[in-house]
Amino acid sequence: MSSCSDEAIPGQPIVLGCGQLCLDYLVTVPSFPIPDQKIRSTSFKVQGGGNTGNSLTCVARLGLPSRILAKVADDSHGRFMVEELESSGVDTSFCMNAKDGASHFNYAIVDNQTNTRTCIFTPGYPPLLPDDLTESLLLDVLDGVRVLYVNGRSREAELLLAQKAHSKNISILINAEKKRAGLDELLDLADYAICSTNFPQVWTESPSSPSALLSMLIRLPKLKFVIMTLGEHGCVMLERCSSEVSGSEEETDIDELHESLKQSTDFTSVLPVCNSSLVTKLAGNVTGRLVIVTAEKILPSELIDTTGAGDAFTGALLYGLCTNMATEEMLTFASRVAACCCRGLGARTTLPFRTDPNLATFLGA
Repeated sequence: MSSCSDEAIPGQPIVLGCGQLCLDYLVTVPSFPIPDQKIRSTSFKVQGGGNTGNSLTCVARLGLPSRILAKVADDSHGRFMVEELESSGVDTSFCMNAKDGASHFNYAIVDNQTNTRTCIFTPGYPPLLPDDLTESLLLDVLDGVRVLYVNGRSREAELLLAQKAHSKNISILINAEKKRAGLDELLDLADYAICSTNFPQVWTESPSSPSALLSMLIRLPKLKFVIMTLGEHGCVMLERCSSEVSGSEEETDIDELHESLKQSTDFTSVLPVCNSSLVTKLAGNVTGRLVIVTAEKILPSELIDTTGAGDAFTGALLYGLCTNMATEEMLTFASRVAACCCRGLGARTTLPFRTDPNLATFLGA
């Protein structure tokens, strides 16, 4: 477990994540090599990775109980990944061992010249399957859970888990990176969605990103908000609101609303800025507001590696949802947590603890 000051407090809401664990081999180089070239690395590190493990580690370090459901190969890599999660306070008691399996692993090459990363992923086996999830296990793993986090990589098992969570009124956050088989069924059950930059338009076939976000709210009536991440440019959220507006009010054009909001947002601020529109009628019975959040500006001398920044952002959102943070506070908090992750090599190295002075404004640490 982590140090006493950062341990989760008993009785707090639990975040449950279901997904794959992966081992990351991370290397930094002065510049990306050309074919047949031999170069010397500037640093090297081996650590656990994968969206779910990273986000749950973030939640645990921020002080909330987190729990993972996964199938792990019974090899040295698998044991290392489980022990690493446990050292950060993640509950791994629902990790299943596959005796004849092999662990997922990933090579990540970080280019110091361009501040980019190149990943080469090798999938392991066997996957987590619905047959692994007995009724008693589902009840036990969901006990005390406030939010379930899924990403569709183990789609059949995740769908079974999400259906059970939905029946128990447990909120579901889905991370939608790209179109996957079976992802639509998970989206139908989701209360919250966080998407990669391209996903909303690809999934909805809408002509613009703002109209794609609106299309997602229309097509997914259970969805309370959808966030589109934009890397160093921050993120955009479209939030469904229950506030009533005049029935005679004309619908607001979402693209015009987005452009207007961009014009009034301070993109020069070093720290994250959150700018929200008024609640307005958007389409049919969809009423909501658009929110733009800028990313923290990191000095070039401090920017080491962006690997895992999105997972850190997701972990902070999970924390915010469980602690009932206001939307604006939650988004700026998540942006700051993501920035912390960029100041070290790998997705886990610099995930902050709740005592981090950068988070004192939000957590009072």
